Amino acid sequence: MATAEQETVLDGTWRDRLTDAILRGLIALSRVLPYRWRVPLMGWIAEHVIGPLAGWRRRIRGNLRYVMPDLPEAEVRRLCHKVPNNFGRTMIEIYSGADFVRHAQEASFTGPGLQALEAAREEQRPVILNTGHFGNYDAARAALIARGHDMGALYRRLSNPYFNEHYVQAISTIGTPMFEQGRKGMMEMVRHVKRGGVLGILTDLHAPGQPRLQFFGKPARTSTVTAELALKFNAALIPVYARRKADGLSFEIVVQEPIPHTDPETMAQAVNDGLEALIRENMEQWFWIHRRWKTKRAAR
Repeated sequence: MATAEQETVLDGTWRDRLTDAILRGLIALSRVLPYRWRVPLMGWIAEHVIGPLAGWRRRIRGNLRYVMPDLPEAEVRRLCHKVPNNFGRTMIEIYSGADFVRHAQEASFTGPGLQALEAAREEQRPVILNTGHFGNYDAARAALIARGHDMGALYRRLSNPYFNEHYVQAISTIGTPMFEQGRKGMMEMVRHVKRGGVLGILTDLHAPGQPRLQFFGKPARTSTVTAELALKFNAALIPVYARRKADGLSFEIVVQEPIPHTDPETMAQAVNDGLEALIRENMEQWFWIHRRWKTKRAAR
């Protein structure tokens, strides 16, 4: 007889399989369509089907109520629709391989950090690109690879092992090398940075055990790994984000000012501040579905 703990594990595995089967089916069906129809269709499905079923609207509302309690109700309702739409577009773009890469390679670049990024390449100085779940984070990677940058990325294994397998294949199609979070991946990542490579890391998720820094005026556990790597290897730390344009298909790569080398917490706070400013200008493009603030008050 299975114990209660074993039953939970089995139930989780069954849910993982079911979730993976549904997502695989949606991805396969949408890929039959031309790219210009495929992307908005998956956005619509995420907005009107996946989002409500997954409880994303409730989570978006909770996050917004916690950090922006005075936000008008009309804007909250708009974001409850637009945030899942952007997520759906991002997901199918990542699974669109060459079609997505072609669109990302055509992205325009803006921001004061672009000159510093190019200068680092000329000097063969390593660069740590701090990015987040904004617009489509992989668009920046594809666009920089197209510009000739030796671009690698650190990724975290997904909790669903069935989905993780083909997800890693999809993001690897956009560009390599990819470094999985863990001992082996970290060793490979360090070698990449030491030889003057560019490394992209997303740090806008809840990071257990990391310092509580400010994000939207609230304490949020924030990873300092990018700052620590920059200090250790004398690498430039540059925040970069891919902002989705009004047509919903193309992107603008925003390269912010390099973060001055001081100490990890000060540098990570500067990254938070820069991302927050960008989100406030494009509220629907950040993944408000994540549990960024894991406090009792945020949970309520």
